[in-house]
Amino acid sequence: MTLQFVLAPLFVQVALTFALLIGMAMQRQRAFRDRKVRWQDAKRSRYTQWPERAAQFGDSFANQFEVPVLFYVLTILVVVTRQADLLFVLLSWMFVVLRAAQAYVHVTTNYVPRRGMTYAAGVLVLLLMWIQFALRIYLL
Repeated sequence: MTLQFVLAPLFVQVALTFALLIGMAMQRQRAFRDRKVRWQDAKRSRYTQWPERAAQFGDSFANQFEVPVLFYVLTILVVVTRQADLLFVLLSWMFVVLRAAQAYVHVTTNYVPRRGMTYAAGVLVLLLMWIQFALRIYLL
């Protein structure tokens, strides 16, 4: 398994995070331009009453620093311990696709049941990845 093959899903996850950052910045700039939010009121963005689209992008961006952190750590561990295999890469792609789907729902319809399902499915895939890694380290 080449390093590029193993790291490709991680790079896509990073690209998703930056895309959401850019979307958030654009939505917030629009809120300032349309005078829906004053910059003086945005000093502590957590307490700012952003318009819905800006809030959706902000929340989705923040989500990328929650569960995906476990994906980043696992990918680094798999590379360092040379435990990467085809199953890991396939599960990595599943995780990243589910994260992208969850982010898409979050910044479009924000339909919570669908968003929750994609989130839960991604968490389950990541849990399976961690279990598989732990078993390989301790049993094989």
